[in-house]
Amino acid sequence: MRRLLANMSQEELGAKLGLSFQQIQKYENGANRISARRLFQIAELLQVPIEFFYGGLKAVWALRSVHSSEEKEVISFLSTSEGLSLNRQFSRIKSPKLRQQVLSLVAALATEGLTMDLSIRPSDGITQCSGQQE
Repeated sequence: MRRLLANMSQEELGAKLGLSFQQIQKYENGANRISARRLFQIAELLQVPIEFFYGGLKAVWALRSVHSSEEKEVISFLSTSEGLSLNRQFSRIKSPKLRQQVLSLVAALATEGLTMDLSIRPSDGITQCSGQQE
């Protein structure tokens, strides 16, 4: 999550560490263990104290103790790049009315099972949506 917040790709982080982006993926997914020295290097590159990574343990334990599947879904979603991006963009909307409209749209999409065909016209950058019920 910190790498995403720093707008750094896996390729960029890997290059700074002398590693492939695949190795960074393996670290992030927990497929490969990471040495204390490497974790320290990553903390320096991401400009966080090393404790930042261990603070996440509290979140993992909290997630395990959460009984509501809805709460688990929210926490899991906010840990993804899409969740983080959506959260960032939504927080930039200052109008309470517009925020409510966005929430209503998302709720309608989720409830109605709509499929979206999003297309951007290169000439004006306008996004058009057409929804069809499945």
